[in-house]
Amino acid sequence: METYQNPYMSLPGISAEELAFLQQATAGLNDGQKRSFYLIYSGKRKSPQDMLIFSIVGLCLIPGFQRFMTGQIGMGILYLFTIGLCFIGSIMDLVNHKKLALEFNEKMAIEAFNIAKLSQ
Repeated sequence: METYQNPYMSLPGISAEELAFLQQATAGLNDGQKRSFYLIYSGKRKSPQDMLIFSIVGLCLIPGFQRFMTGQIGMGILYLFTIGLCFIGSIMDLVNHKKLALEFNEKMAIEAFNIAKLSQ
């Protein structure tokens, strides 16, 4: 008996919130578009573990590194010049690394959806 495997379950560190968002986002796509979406999204996605590492680097070595990695250039520059907003912002990002990853991944899912929708 063959069981249905959700391809999103193979993504490292995927949360229930992210999985629900992805299933809702891809509901209107056909199979070819879903494959295209998965390939695009999996290439752009950041896992919570990656975000944790970026936040540690941002706290210890390069203030704002985690913000640069999520495409928030303005906040990254602000963190860089204020030493992570006097370390408070960097510590908050370290604590909230899962939320940062989820917000970034939701933006990437919307972007991947729009590209997949246009592809076929």
